[in-house]
Amino acid sequence: MKLHRTTPFSSGHQFLEAPRWHDGRLWASDFFAGHVLRIEADGSHQPVAEIEGAPSGLGFLADGSILVVSQATATVRRIAPDGAVTAYADFSHIATGLGNDMLVSPSGHAYVGNFGFALGSEDPRTTNLAHVDPEGKVHRVFGDVLFPNGAALTADGRTLLLAETFAHRISAFDITDDGSPANLRTWAQLPDTVHPDGIALDTDGGVWFGNALDPGPASGFYRVLEGGEITDHIPTPGTWSIACAFGGAELDVLHLMCNTTTLEEFHEGRSAGEVRTASVGRRGVDPARTG
Repeated sequence: MKLHRTTPFSSGHQFLEAPRWHDGRLWASDFFAGHVLRIEADGSHQPVAEIEGAPSGLGFLADGSILVVSQATATVRRIAPDGAVTAYADFSHIATGLGNDMLVSPSGHAYVGNFGFALGSEDPRTTNLAHVDPEGKVHRVFGDVLFPNGAALTADGRTLLLAETFAHRISAFDITDDGSPANLRTWAQLPDTVHPDGIALDTDGGVWFGNALDPGPASGFYRVLEGGEITDHIPTPGTWSIACAFGGAELDVLHLMCNTTTLEEFHEGRSAGEVRTASVGRRGVDPARTG
């Protein structure tokens, strides 16, 4: 297995999630600060909007607006280019836990996950993805998934890859002509010690993922191929390795969301978050050009 080192990039955060590279910058959600952030090339950062109910998954529409999941309300909010925040879609009738990560395709389809259960106080149970079409209509996605989390589209836009954190796997859906996911299947089964969170796809077909909930020796970010072969590891001892995104001018820098916390502290809203980077010798699939 190939090992990679990290470099500090941006600090002073609380709990970082949903990294996205867009318009030459890194964007992210800070759960506990309640802000969507824009992070500059020098690591400095500023809030773009405050989201009621805590922000999670992010995505961008062609008109320049940002879609963001509100965790507590299980809704999607729209941040207009002028910063105004409005309602966009309500998926609370599908969610059986807090709203979670989200992928927005270049054509405006949003695929939204939810915890499915109360983390730390209930036994894990399956839930369903919500599909929000470009008109803002919400549809339940057929196929039970366990803690659906980070997602990525393949370069041709025909396959949606999904991290199922408590099922220890990367799953896949076909994307039909109308944008709906179908034909749920296992893409890569992972060891039971691994809890994949946010993911990023490289141009060689590998999925990079954060191993959440583990600050010990197995912490860090990994690369897996279809079928389950793990090829790379980026150790981040002492932190939860949450999510990652390729960025930089050539999409060849992997940005890593690392949060130092425990499950107890997480439920109390306490965490110290930072962004690290790693050069892994690969480039990411450009989310804006899939399909």
